[in-house]
Amino acid sequence: MEIYSLLQHYWWFIISLLTGILVFMLFVQGGQTLIYSIGKEQPERDRILGALGHKWEITFTTLVTFGGAFFASFPLFYSTSFGGAFYVWMLILLVFVIQAVGYEFRKKPSNLLGERTYDFFLFLNGFLGTLLLGCAVGTMFTGGEFVVNRNNIVNTVGQNVISVWQNPLLGLEALFDYRNVALGLAVFFLSRVLAIHYFFNSVSTKKIRAKAKRPLLISSIGFVVSFLTFLISILFSSGVTYDPLLETFLREDFKYFINMLELPIVSSLLIVGVVAVLYAIFIGLTKRSDNAIWFSGAGTIVTVTMLLLLAGYNNTAYYPSLSDINSSLTISNSSSSEFTLTVMSCVSLIIPVVIWYIWYAWKKMGRYNNKSSDQSNYKK
Repeated sequence: MEIYSLLQHYWWFIISLLTGILVFMLFVQGGQTLIYSIGKEQPERDRILGALGHKWEITFTTLVTFGGAFFASFPLFYSTSFGGAFYVWMLILLVFVIQAVGYEFRKKPSNLLGERTYDFFLFLNGFLGTLLLGCAVGTMFTGGEFVVNRNNIVNTVGQNVISVWQNPLLGLEALFDYRNVALGLAVFFLSRVLAIHYFFNSVSTKKIRAKAKRPLLISSIGFVVSFLTFLISILFSSGVTYDPLLETFLREDFKYFINMLELPIVSSLLIVGVVAVLYAIFIGLTKRSDNAIWFSGAGTIVTVTMLLLLAGYNNTAYYPSLSDINSSLTISNSSSSEFTLTVMSCVSLIIPVVIWYIWYAWKKMGRYNNKSSDQSNYKK
């Protein structure tokens, strides 16, 4: 494999890993949808939101890092999806903005809208944020209605944009594909499962454990059903493959199932990730184990990472065009230059330092939350 291709595959792995970390961090959003179903009393709600409030900045930072990394490594996807599917991404941005507003103002004295209004903002972020992000990621398998014309960039008359979206809904049409919705619901329910596992580990009390049993069961069933619906439908759907010999795009039946057979390491790790999440669900439901979050968290990161590798590796179009198959995007035709990827690869060597910092900040925030809880009059 030549150096340029190796760099492209490396950066697709980085993007996939960032997506996996982002989906794991969405436990904050999932917890926000459980404020009133688990926190029946005000002290419980304050305890739950106190724990989540120390983590939401990390989720937002991961989202920004994901977008920035995509822009730098695969700019054609960034301009096509973020610029074309405009309404979807603007809605995602909006619900994350109202999350920040909710945390900032819900406890402000004499706020005009009242605490429950800001709690509703947090619920809206938890539901729509996860659903829309899941639908957006789903389009990497199901495709979008766009046309790419690289010659437009040199046009002096008329449009000089490379990618043009063909549907007037500008991305909202993705919500009418059941596969995208299934993945969106899977992310939503998984975020709630992760949140409850996180509560078991960090802010659990007897009351919270007792009240979390029913939401955990419902969310677990919802996740399994919606994820299996998405996975089975994708494995038996057609995909777009690029033939480097003929230099053309072809539609191939069972493309992602074939990728699983031809990428045994990826498919094996995908199965391991799914099993880890299911095991976490089991011990969470039966034992309400404090360790469930480690299995579900690691399993989520591995599963999402491997899913995106299936979408991008093996000459697969990770963003198929439903309007013009030859406009489909692959990691080879949508990436930055070799020089840019080389420089970025050198910079990426600090990623372990960033991960260590996130871990350090996580532990510090957890200790602060526990200290604050111990100083309160809240009784377990």
